[in-house]
Amino acid sequence: MSEKKGIEVDKSLRELYAKGKLAYERNNLDYAVTLFQSVLRKEPGFYDCREALRATQFKKHTGGTSFFRKVLGSAGSSPQLAKAQIALRSQPVEALDFAESVLNGDPNSVAAHKVLASAAMKLEMFRTAVLSLEIAYKNASKDKEIGMKFGEALIAAEQTAKAEKILKDLAAEYPQDQDLYQAYKNASAKHTMREGRYDTAESGEGSYRDSLRNKDEAVRLEQEQRQVKTDDVAELLIQDQLSRLEANPDHIKVLQKLAELYTQKNDLEKAGVFYKRLLDCTEGTPDSTIQKAVDDLKLRAIDQQINTLDPDDADYESCKESLNSQKHSIAFENCRVRCERYPNDLAIKFELGVMHYERAEYKEAIKLFQKSQANPHIRIRALHYLGRCFLQRGIFDLAIRPIQNAINEKEVFDEQRKDLAYDLALIYEKMNKPEEAIEQFKQIYEVDIDYKDVSEKVDDYYANL
Repeated sequence: MSEKKGIEVDKSLRELYAKGKLAYERNNLDYAVTLFQSVLRKEPGFYDCREALRATQFKKHTGGTSFFRKVLGSAGSSPQLAKAQIALRSQPVEALDFAESVLNGDPNSVAAHKVLASAAMKLEMFRTAVLSLEIAYKNASKDKEIGMKFGEALIAAEQTAKAEKILKDLAAEYPQDQDLYQAYKNASAKHTMREGRYDTAESGEGSYRDSLRNKDEAVRLEQEQRQVKTDDVAELLIQDQLSRLEANPDHIKVLQKLAELYTQKNDLEKAGVFYKRLLDCTEGTPDSTIQKAVDDLKLRAIDQQINTLDPDDADYESCKESLNSQKHSIAFENCRVRCERYPNDLAIKFELGVMHYERAEYKEAIKLFQKSQANPHIRIRALHYLGRCFLQRGIFDLAIRPIQNAINEKEVFDEQRKDLAYDLALIYEKMNKPEEAIEQFKQIYEVDIDYKDVSEKVDDYYANL
């Protein structure tokens, strides 16, 4: 999801937005909040509307708010904040809405702005994140965590000069914090690279793309620039970590960071060296995420082999197919071993279950999905795959239950909810229950007419009435 300009938003939502602005001008602030939030529920990326909502919240808040009203507003927002924090784990769009409900009562709530910004970053709505973090930072300017997140969001929004200043000031406040200092160096490097771009507008609205007539050349230059920037920053980080390693050769976090940075640079040999040192320094069984990173190096090495193949060679396709087959086999075996090594890690069970499903090994997959649904972070996906397994095996009544349970636990009609409804409809079709099937198709049709073949399904149904 990305942020949208007004012209990119549906006309009906633009009209609601205009009504909200009129209500704001007439000081009908409660009505303006209702209208703006209604628009944002349907179009979370409409940045101008979110900015207008924020202005309305502050105007309403400063308009003679009594002490008792503040207390009541704060008390009422607590459940909404808790809901926002829970939704942030897997439903960032929903988290945005809950956070805005908190801000309706207290637009300076640092906790709500932090949740909203985290959700926005997940959705790649960087200006939205900056909008909230700027307010949070003004209210907690000595908070390192908020400052670093603010800097990260500013960089993502390509406001590198501001990011550099924020992080520089914060690093001066906490001179012993190496992570903070590194974040400042990172921002400084990115700002230096950005200054070298072919910017055509001092306001920052334009880019060097605007000065190029050849669109293919613009794309190529942009890709090269991004790669140079990434590599330069990675190299700066590597040199800093190596200097820290000299003082403490067995520093676990530094070894892990170096392994990750070399992986990022696709220097798999050096990444492997540091992962080996990391494993050697780890007492007992290493963390499962580290083991997965080590396993993934083997898969990345195969990807490198594939990239070196010459498409003009006569045996290109067969070689590519052979390497991909080898990659899938290694990935499966690595995951199987991790599943045995970390028997309580339900996320690994889910990962292995998906691999079994893709190999049409449904019985094995069912066992793993039944266990992994106990993990709240992957429960809905596990239930969905469980239903799909029963569907593939032709056990339609058992296929309905987990998918219906997953639907019942979904509060937002997002892409995942559409997928669930669609698969439930397919099951009903297999059971020769057209009315139940069309009901699911219609639910999708109401919110997304272009989803798969739903439009055709609904049109055919009404054509045959």
